[in-house]
Amino acid sequence: METRALGLSDGFPAFRPRFPWFGSDLQTLRNILQSPQPVLPGSAETLHVPTNDGSGDVLTALYHGPPDGAARPAVLLIHGLTGCADSPYMKVTAAYLLWLGYSVVRLNLRGAGDSPQTCRFHYHGGRTEDIAAAVNGLPRALTQAGLFAVGYSLGANLLLKYLGEQGGDAAIGAAVVVSAPIDLGAASRRLRAPRNRLYETYLIGRMQAEDTAPNAAITPAERATILASRTIVDYDDGFVGPKNGFAGADDYYRRCSSNRFMPATVPTLVLHALNDPWIPREVYAGFDWKKAPALTPGSEQGRRASRFPRRRAHGALARPLYRDFFRAASPAA
Repeated sequence: METRALGLSDGFPAFRPRFPWFGSDLQTLRNILQSPQPVLPGSAETLHVPTNDGSGDVLTALYHGPPDGAARPAVLLIHGLTGCADSPYMKVTAAYLLWLGYSVVRLNLRGAGDSPQTCRFHYHGGRTEDIAAAVNGLPRALTQAGLFAVGYSLGANLLLKYLGEQGGDAAIGAAVVVSAPIDLGAASRRLRAPRNRLYETYLIGRMQAEDTAPNAAITPAERATILASRTIVDYDDGFVGPKNGFAGADDYYRRCSSNRFMPATVPTLVLHALNDPWIPREVYAGFDWKKAPALTPGSEQGRRASRFPRRRAHGALARPLYRDFFRAASPAA
């Protein structure tokens, strides 16, 4: 199947902000301020997926079967930094995909959501072994019609990195990634800008709460480092990097940024706003998309992604793109 034949490179709808969500900051904050909580049909089945690293950690996920019982690929949803399976954007996407007739798996990355009850360690931007564990550990009955995936923010970086590492062995037929910080160092440094200080303070507070959960496998010295951190770079340099076998923040960013692993061979729709306040536009505008034919950026030229301001990339404008991309990638297409 040719990626460029998926029908998305021939034009995207123009983005027009809706009152009162003008500007990238209000569009970033929209879901926080509105906090949509759609009611999902039926009940969700809780899945437990063991990790394979000897830690004893067990990932958790919520599975929603297809409403009409039809055999369509399941869609794995992967949240972003400080998110979880119950984040509003995860539930909104799940509701839309269920309406289309897909089954949906909302994954909690290690240590997120309710998984601190079953996990002592925590996800980070390069822990793709957990994506592999989730993909390979789902019950066969759930994925026998195929598996697609959608990743958001840090989860999108993880998904891209996983697809690049797996190459043709990836057990995912098609993917959508939204607002992926494909250069972790550039994104972390952007968050240090004075205009982003409130964002960074908010994220650090949530990261500290996650990493110091009662069941967390951290030492008193690590706890002190976590609570003393005031920037993302300091947090990654003092805790995330050393905790996970990296020399520090720069080593962690260099080895885990997904732009090192692109191109993948799995057809992947890449949605990102070039006016995103958290991620420098240069990391997307400067990437040579022609060298990654399996990746379809917001337009064929990789420029029209700027029509999808942050957090709107999984809103009413972009959801039809998920639909069309997955329909074109389905085995029957």
